[in-house]
Amino acid sequence: MSAAPHPTPPSSGPAPAAPTAAPAPLRAPGLPRAVWATVAALYVLLFPYHPGLRSPNELCRLWQTRALVEDGTLEINRALRDYGPVGDLSVMNGKYYPSKAPLLSFAAVPVYAALRAVGGGHRYAVPEVPLVFFSRLVLTVLPTLLLLWLVRRFLRAWLSPTVADAVTVTYALGSLAFSYSLLFMSHQTTAVLLFAGFYALWRLSRGEWRERGYVVAGACAGATVAAEYTGALGVLGLILYAALTLLGTQAPWSARLQRLGRATGLAFLGALPFVAALMLYHQATFGHPLETGYKHLNDAAYQPWHLGGFLGIRTPDPRAFFLSFFSPLRGLFTLSPFLLLALPGLGLLKRQGRTSPEARALFWLTAVTLAGYTYFTSSFTYDSWGWTTGPRHLTGLVPFLLLPAGLVLERLREAGRPWLSGIAAMLCAASVLVTGLATFVNYIPDDVSTPVLALARPLLQAGYHPPNVLAFLGLPTALAGALLLAALVGVAACVFLALGRDAAGRAAPPLAWAAGLVTLALLGGAQAAFTRDDTADQNAVRFLQSVWLQPPGRAATPFWPRAGS
Repeated sequence: MSAAPHPTPPSSGPAPAAPTAAPAPLRAPGLPRAVWATVAALYVLLFPYHPGLRSPNELCRLWQTRALVEDGTLEINRALRDYGPVGDLSVMNGKYYPSKAPLLSFAAVPVYAALRAVGGGHRYAVPEVPLVFFSRLVLTVLPTLLLLWLVRRFLRAWLSPTVADAVTVTYALGSLAFSYSLLFMSHQTTAVLLFAGFYALWRLSRGEWRERGYVVAGACAGATVAAEYTGALGVLGLILYAALTLLGTQAPWSARLQRLGRATGLAFLGALPFVAALMLYHQATFGHPLETGYKHLNDAAYQPWHLGGFLGIRTPDPRAFFLSFFSPLRGLFTLSPFLLLALPGLGLLKRQGRTSPEARALFWLTAVTLAGYTYFTSSFTYDSWGWTTGPRHLTGLVPFLLLPAGLVLERLREAGRPWLSGIAAMLCAASVLVTGLATFVNYIPDDVSTPVLALARPLLQAGYHPPNVLAFLGLPTALAGALLLAALVGVAACVFLALGRDAAGRAAPPLAWAAGLVTLALLGGAQAAFTRDDTADQNAVRFLQSVWLQPPGRAATPFWPRAGS
């Protein structure tokens, strides 16, 4: 581990003259600003959306937003009649509601109200495409860009600037964060809120924030549950982390307990508005403050998935565990192989915890959060994930695996083993390529064999580039798609080059290049081995081509159609 430098205390006596002393070496800079600009551009410009799919997870929330603004009601019956049917609904006494936790529906109200005013203020003023685009931009894309800044600041306290930046960029484009920032779903919102709550607790544990910062942590925890019910798993990890940092000091036990009590009270005050609002919502919609929409699903076929246990969480199933982490279609480690580094990284973090209370608390936070999410994904029906990129309910876990993965990358750079550094660096670069290309599509049918070779590759080869803002602005779709693809490949190359360097900043030696290329070949070969190119794969490609928002050679759906067009 390369710790952040600490200021040298002033000497009590006069400093000896040292006219010939060499200047202190500067810390190596992180990644260039151009890399960060490219990451931000990919987030803002990409718009993987196809109205013909009637994306249920997104539209059910936005239909409730429409109902709140236009009708002043929680039920969406009229919105369904006016704007078309959607899925993921619950029904109670003949009234329809989204089956999801309600935070995003309410958060989109000011966005929709502003768009409605711009569009003329009438009932049909906001078409579907701009509503989805700006709701994503304001509520999932921009918060994730803020999250990247927090992640980078946290990692730089533990890692060298190069490794901290490379891990942050890999998280940005090579993990579920990228996929679910570009969808109006609650999964990345949960990750943002959980890490923001952790960041507040971390700064408090270092004495860098005043005690009222626990209100911020509590608000993040309460908002997490209001955004996604299963976010409670991550909140439990935050509670454990807070307790460890408050009780693990050298102060007398009476002082520790007093501080724990004050922190608990402040955190409760922060969480209370969100928890109370959530319970009032449940009372108004489903007749009980603890009754969620999953007990009243409109589609009876989905009801068994949510019965038994807690919201359908039962006992572990080996098949669900294996497919959630290693499925060639949507396994967490398949799409983001760099996260495999977090497993040995936990060992490094535990070892540091023997002498560092801060590292000990971080180890237990990560271990418990990993165990909780692993139990959840292993105990829930795997077949319920739907048309998604990766195991979507694990999105909130991913930020907490970054530090352990970064510790391994740091150790390899310092150990002077270029072949291991080359392998680890390519795991990061390959994550950017695989998850990035899957996110270009971002609606992955559950009967496809692999997301990249069976789906993204044939779509790109046929000219079906990801929908994007550049094409809406008039750039030819082929050119716009090529620019975005080049940007993704360029970032992946920068990540590999940065992590392939040794601790002294020397360029990656031939051995690191060879090990990296062999790793890339093995990962690509594994994907090719599982790619069937059968009828299911071909049908999925043809279906997506039929609903593509910006198809080659055909008139694309305009961004904001004029009234009557």
